[in-house]
Amino acid sequence: MKQYFYIFILLFAVSCSALKSNKSNEPELSKFDKLISGKEKFSGFFNFYWDAEKGKIYLEIDKLNEELIYVSYLSAGLGSNDIGLDRGQIGNSKIIKFEKIGNKIMVFEPNYKFRASSDNEAEKKAVKDAFAHSIIHGFEIEASNDWAHLVDATDFFIRDAHDVSKRLKQSNEGSYSLDKSRSVFNKEGSRNFPENTELDFWISFKGEAKGREIYSVSPDADNITVRQHHSFVQLPDDNFKTRKFDPRAGYFGTTYKDYAVPINEDINQRLINRHRLQKKNPEAEKSEAVEPIIYYLDPGTPEPVRSALLDGAKWWNQAFEAAGYENAFQVKMLPEDADPLDIRYNVIQWVHRSSRGWSYGASVTDPRTGEIIKGHVSLGSLRVRQDFLIAEGLLAPYGKSEENNAMEEMALARLRQLSAHEIGHTIGLAHSYASSTENDASVMDYPHPNIELDEKGNISLANAYAENIGLWDKYAIRYGYEEIPAEENEEDYLNSILAEANDKGLSFISDRDARATGGAHPYAHLWDNGKDAAVQLNHLLQVRQKALSNFGENVIEYDRPLAQIQEALVPIYFLHRYQAEAAVKLIGGLDYSYKVRGDNLKKMSIVPAQWQIEATNSLANAIKAENLALPEPLLNSLYPRPLGYYDNRELLNGKTGVTFDAIGAVEQASSMVFELLMNPQRLSRLVEYHARDSKNPGIQETMDIFEEVLFNQKVKNGYHEAIQLTTQSVFVNQMMKGIQNGNLSTLARAELMSVLKDISSKLSKSNYRDSELKKSHNQMIVSQIKLFLDEPKEYAVAPTPSLPPGSPIGSCDY
Repeated sequence: MKQYFYIFILLFAVSCSALKSNKSNEPELSKFDKLISGKEKFSGFFNFYWDAEKGKIYLEIDKLNEELIYVSYLSAGLGSNDIGLDRGQIGNSKIIKFEKIGNKIMVFEPNYKFRASSDNEAEKKAVKDAFAHSIIHGFEIEASNDWAHLVDATDFFIRDAHDVSKRLKQSNEGSYSLDKSRSVFNKEGSRNFPENTELDFWISFKGEAKGREIYSVSPDADNITVRQHHSFVQLPDDNFKTRKFDPRAGYFGTTYKDYAVPINEDINQRLINRHRLQKKNPEAEKSEAVEPIIYYLDPGTPEPVRSALLDGAKWWNQAFEAAGYENAFQVKMLPEDADPLDIRYNVIQWVHRSSRGWSYGASVTDPRTGEIIKGHVSLGSLRVRQDFLIAEGLLAPYGKSEENNAMEEMALARLRQLSAHEIGHTIGLAHSYASSTENDASVMDYPHPNIELDEKGNISLANAYAENIGLWDKYAIRYGYEEIPAEENEEDYLNSILAEANDKGLSFISDRDARATGGAHPYAHLWDNGKDAAVQLNHLLQVRQKALSNFGENVIEYDRPLAQIQEALVPIYFLHRYQAEAAVKLIGGLDYSYKVRGDNLKKMSIVPAQWQIEATNSLANAIKAENLALPEPLLNSLYPRPLGYYDNRELLNGKTGVTFDAIGAVEQASSMVFELLMNPQRLSRLVEYHARDSKNPGIQETMDIFEEVLFNQKVKNGYHEAIQLTTQSVFVNQMMKGIQNGNLSTLARAELMSVLKDISSKLSKSNYRDSELKKSHNQMIVSQIKLFLDEPKEYAVAPTPSLPPGSPIGSCDY
């Protein structure tokens, strides 16, 4: 028995020894595998791992020295138009590559602003080494295997990649710093795909709030949290065909210096930004696309807004059809499981803010070629309400027996145009501000509602906004996307498209030339209508008077405080503000194009003298007492603001306390006109153009027209006299400001001072028929002018009153 027992013990010992030996022979886990063990893996373009226990993100870098696109966004914003940190806002977009140097992985950003398109590698290196590159981050390698390196990327992602703290400081909202203790990975917003990796993070900031805006949008203004999104994206292949930038074509561009071009060529190489689009059948006059351009609408958009945005977005297919494509531009609803920040989707987002503001269309673009990788549209949700408010003020619809849908119809018509406009930016197009004078030839203009007076003199909004894509848009898309036949010379072919557009009376004038501040172009304006800005200004003043004559309780619904009539009043009282900006640009104006040598575009010419005088008369009409006065019944309906409805930014700032300031409104409306008129560049042009040809009006001739209205026109009652005296004071004040402006030419300054002396001389001669108010006012003006002329630089000119918010009026910007 003992023998069997010893044999059993021996066998057991041998078995244990064998087991121990087998266990010791198992391969030990590598450091790489240990680090990723137990962590949640997200497989895709770059694998990454979530360590929920320690709150860390590990990035598996298996692509060294390969360029890719890196983009950051705000996936959840602050909701303030003034601060400008919106949901879906695109931040930094750049090409990067990972390079291993010792025990580190460095994130390099190559410098594509300077290049050498040469086969000579030494020539390329000479340019590369001549200019700065950027290392935007460095990772310590935690572990490696045969195919990849593992890094702790937590600090790279949990940082202020969108410069939130800088933006808050610039906006005077307070000083903030990143709080890592309250910043963390957002698993729900993070995904991984074969060609793009998407990571999302809650990012918190701590600080001391100072501004009104940050308090208005945050539950705890000292502690704010947003979400930041990061995308790593595979670069597109090399099959994209670039297209030459042309200043006449209306595209945004990608510009770089190429030091390898021949010395007789421009070193600045310019390409247009556009999506990739190719015909399935290049020989066919019309063909489907190999891959259509598809835009997806945010499913959080409500009806009837949703349908309006879809309709307007689809207009672009008309332009692509004109360029030879069939169904090449499509619009769909974003799938429920899709992330709008996923680089694979061109997206139209419906963005909410605490106050109305701009919409915009942005793009992720390959800086090497100008290829648009992703279009991203952000549409502010409150602007549709502003359009509706304008329609209420124009129509005063409440209390009428018949049903009135005109307000909603106008607001939705604007949304269709807005949708098309912002998408236009994301397919490469810039603003085309002359198109409103060319029968609404482009949705890339800023349209003011076309308000008509019917045969009975009543206001009609039936044709408030144009429908469908414009004729200029079709030519622009042809330039950017039409496939050029193989037998054609590309430059000649593209020039022929632009020449044909010009023959049709179409032109392209963009942002800087359209601005009222310093702008001189007679056709390129923002928020204008019609071929003749002066004629349209007079028309809008008629519409405005009609609307004000009907103004009262019927602009608001029942059971609302009568004080809210003021909200509808403001946009109607200043209804003409943008047409005034258009009209003033005719004064000292210059008609021109972006002409290229040898093309068929018109030569530049000074705006005809008679047209300048008509524009001056229309602006003088805008500051007449009868046009600035509010009807007495309306004044009697403008109640002070009750509890819960105190003043807000959309209302007039007055000097009369809780009551509506009717004279203050006049001061603001007249300041608007005179500030435009006294622009130093405009006044300096008046002097130059008059010196070159005395037929052109100079400063004296222009000011004489305003003086006639302000100082010589009779008024019918004391209220109108108070208005006239107010506008006189504003006129003199703005001239003083103009003289003090360092950008005003010496000759223009001398002429303004002469005008001031002339006014002082006239007002010094008292008239016994003048009212006591007028006499005292005249004495004050004479005294002010004397003090100013004695010490022009030292005199403290009264500040110009600020206007209530105007732009956007339910509109858009890039």
